[in-house]
Amino acid sequence: MTQPPHAAGVHGAVDLSALSLPPGGGGTGSGAPARADDTDPTFGGVLKVVDTAGFGDAVNASLRVPAILVLHSGANPKTAEAVTAVARVARTFDGRVQVLSADVDADPQVAAALQVQAVPTAFGLLQGQPMPLFQGVPAEAQLRAVIEEVLKVAVQIGVTGRITLAESPGETPTSPFLDEAFEAVEAGDYDAATTAYERALADNPKDEEARLGLAQVGLLRRTAGIDPQAARAEAAARPDDVAAATVVADIDLLGGHVDDAFGRLLDLVRTTTGEDRERAKAHLVELLAVVGSHDERVKKARTALMTALF
Repeated sequence: MTQPPHAAGVHGAVDLSALSLPPGGGGTGSGAPARADDTDPTFGGVLKVVDTAGFGDAVNASLRVPAILVLHSGANPKTAEAVTAVARVARTFDGRVQVLSADVDADPQVAAALQVQAVPTAFGLLQGQPMPLFQGVPAEAQLRAVIEEVLKVAVQIGVTGRITLAESPGETPTSPFLDEAFEAVEAGDYDAATTAYERALADNPKDEEARLGLAQVGLLRRTAGIDPQAARAEAAARPDDVAAATVVADIDLLGGHVDDAFGRLLDLVRTTTGEDRERAKAHLVELLAVVGSHDERVKKARTALMTALF
């Protein structure tokens, strides 16, 4: 069953330092799946096969780029389906997450360090720390939700690097403005990031990554320097104040409380009129854009918004 990751898991007690061994300390084993970028160009290199010898480097890389580690058994090829499923979904996140696969039969030290009892099983890796995610092979929608939650935690702790993906056949080349925007976000320069995303959209109005990035930068800009406790206290003291409510909705969304953010603004749409209602509706639409139309929570919120309006 899929378990949503949480920020506390980033600071777990599992010590992976013992797995940082010199070359030759372990092998990949014949049962490990082939590297995705050698066998299926649709993965674009998002998947990396690791063994005990290379695991330390993979852990260190999670200081910069969020990773999903999927453990499988070479003796049971069916367990490798989880690797493929995660890589396929992760590929759609444009390099924001690396997928690692390890064969517990070939490299039992990895499984022992993580105290794995069954495979396939997956962990998030952020700043070298593992966080349990799920066992088995979840559906695509569940996998997407899990990766999104991992990335939200990653943003909160400053792990915002990106891997360079190979282009799939027939795939539209990535706009250079997207790399520029991402570097600006990493540097905390939201004005430069906004400009870069706007240029990417000017080049290609259908660039959904640029559209999503622009919405996310807007959220980061609005919440920069805000005291969450003070903002919540102000909203509680003035429950009908749309401006105060939108600030708290932004804080909720940034913290991963998507339903709370949407619900707060939907309540205002239902209970206010005139200009206040329009402001609440406009802000909700903006937050829907931050999460992205593929998310089931966005689809539910859009339906609820239509019902509230009509």
